[in-house]
Amino acid sequence: MAAIELRGMKVVNAVKEALSARAEELSSSFARPRLAIVRIGDRPDDEAYLRGAIKRCESVGIACDLNAFEKSIKNADFLDAFKLINDDPSIHAILVMAPLPEGIDFGAVKNMINPAKDVDCMSPSNMARLFSGDASAHAPCTPAAVMEILKFNDIPISGSRVTIVGRSLVVGKPLAMLLLAENATLTICHTRTRDLADECRRADILIAAAGKAEMIGAGCIKPGAVVIDVGINVKEDGALCGDVKYAEAAEVAGYITPAPGGVGTVTTTMLARNTLDACEMMKRDGK
Repeated sequence: MAAIELRGMKVVNAVKEALSARAEELSSSFARPRLAIVRIGDRPDDEAYLRGAIKRCESVGIACDLNAFEKSIKNADFLDAFKLINDDPSIHAILVMAPLPEGIDFGAVKNMINPAKDVDCMSPSNMARLFSGDASAHAPCTPAAVMEILKFNDIPISGSRVTIVGRSLVVGKPLAMLLLAENATLTICHTRTRDLADECRRADILIAAAGKAEMIGAGCIKPGAVVIDVGINVKEDGALCGDVKYAEAAEVAGYITPAPGGVGTVTTTMLARNTLDACEMMKRDGK
């Protein structure tokens, strides 16, 4: 029996009205929520996410400013420009499209960004708050999207065995903290894990976030398990795929997200939610 597909748009449609209402209230009582997106160069794999992020935010009433810089920009010039964006009181949230080109000091950017505006958890202080269990930290948008999908579909997290394949600071590690906060029993694997398939087959919830095209097949999945595919990869023929071999995995899993059409769809909605959270925080602080 084929798995039940967990499509992202169902989650998006369920929360969109509430986000629009929050944006409208902020616009009338404080300021229109405003997100600054910072991009250097024109990496093709950024395009789909960038278009989706702007469309999703604007659809709920958030103003989006795209600050695009040439790939050839000097580090000092970029940091000066970024400081102006960071210090602008009319900007409530900032998203930096990473990775940045060679020659740009990403560490300096992470240390410079205002934690209150850091809606994708780049700054060391925000990451530390997340790892310490501080619920007020802006959770990174992709891990937040995974949690939203699980909760929306009433998939039990507390006490469940969850395996994450991937250990990056962008997805794997922060997602582990969010799951532990919900009392999951957690295993973190990666591309060098021995007997990876055996580790994965123990999971009630398997989350593939290694960034390696179709590395997870049916042999890695416990029958009836929930499979969340975070990966978006480009195959040689230009087609998009996830980290999971969807067709064969769907024959074993109980629930599965498509890629594209799953986690990535919800990620942009979490960006909108974090932007509204940041704007509301500034309203409370009188800034």
